[in-house]
Amino acid sequence: MRRLQYFIESQAFGVCTMLGEKLGIASSSIRFSFIYLSFLTFGSPVLIYLMLAFWMNVSKHLRRERSTIWDL
Repeated sequence: MRRLQYFIESQAFGVCTMLGEKLGIASSSIRFSFIYLSFLTFGSPVLIYLMLAFWMNVSKHLRRERSTIWDL
């Protein structure tokens, strides 16, 4: 069971962790609120989560592709 939890947490997009770091809130409380909101609103926060994950991936890719003057 512990191995499954580690796999899910390491392979997830990291949206809740990023939000927790930016807002100064524990990522576990953000995850729980996300789960509760998903049940109450029939899954609409999943779309927001996927959009944030996509945006994080794009911004990470753009930061990596930037070259500096020293890369010549």
